Amino acid sequence: MTKKKDIRALTKEQLRDFFVENGDKAFRGNQVYEWLWSKSLHTFEAMTNISKETREMLEENFVINHIKVDSMQKSKDGTIKNGIKLHDGLVVESVLIPTPKRTTACVSSQVGCSLDCKFCATARLKRMRNLNPDEIYDQVVVIDKQSRLYHNKKLTNIVFMGMGEPLMNYKNVLKSIEMITSPEGLGMSSKRITVSTSGVPKMIKKMADEEVKFNLAVSLHSAIDEVRTSIMPFNTTFPLADLRESLEYWYEKTKRAITYEYIVWGGINDRKEDIKALVEFCKYVPCKINLIEYNPIDDGEFQQASASAINNYISNLEMNDITVNVRRSRGKDIDAACGQLANKA
Repeated sequence: MTKKKDIRALTKEQLRDFFVENGDKAFRGNQVYEWLWSKSLHTFEAMTNISKETREMLEENFVINHIKVDSMQKSKDGTIKNGIKLHDGLVVESVLIPTPKRTTACVSSQVGCSLDCKFCATARLKRMRNLNPDEIYDQVVVIDKQSRLYHNKKLTNIVFMGMGEPLMNYKNVLKSIEMITSPEGLGMSSKRITVSTSGVPKMIKKMADEEVKFNLAVSLHSAIDEVRTSIMPFNTTFPLADLRESLEYWYEKTKRAITYEYIVWGGINDRKEDIKALVEFCKYVPCKINLIEYNPIDDGEFQQASASAINNYISNLEMNDITVNVRRSRGKDIDAACGQLANKA
């Protein structure tokens, strides 16, 4: 038996061609494409404006490899964590983060992760495979439904901050965003999407060259090479000088500011020289800093910094006219906060 192809791997043009080659009209491809994407249908049987014969033909030739919510946990703060089962049995996690003004989908791009950040639970899983564009898209569809059901509002924002390094799955991440923002998909604004990377200079430049419209965030955590390498060993391959150059290139091409995600740990990056280095790094391109509360992953190697260390960061950044926000983590009681996604359930 030949393996059936996932129909959502086809472009609209390829679908149109398929129908013509099988003696049908090209517009039938448009109808199926609409069912698959804007209506997010998961069975051929439910495509009610298509004849039974045509549906059977689709069933014989294709599959729809949709995701399934395998588990769902609700936090006392309204956060929802989903265990998402993929068609091959692998599982990733995605999170709905509600606030009074918005609801945000935090989506995964890889099963496990390509990188080796020591403070992140996902990195311990290692990368098993990249997610396909439709698997990323489906996470957004699921979370939008949950947002409407549990918070009575449609999804407003998307962050690629779940499991995996998005820029190590570049092609599929960009294709998923193309469909999320397309009028033929979910029609969301690119301005409401943020791709967060640990810093892959070559791919940051590639995004700039392709004139993407979404926002860029960088998990920085230290502006001193030795310190960053001690917590993010891949920094030896992508050192700060290369990262800085790629961010300057990004800004030159896009004219869009960058967000630096920055966790402060006691005894690691809470010294005066750490703050000074960050202030200097921020002078190269317009940016803002999100200081993130650390969420433990059980081993005790990393500890939250003291309140005074956080305050030192804030005062020094503000003194240098650098915008800084302190991000309080949500969903900690269900291991849904930043750095905690590891399929524990």
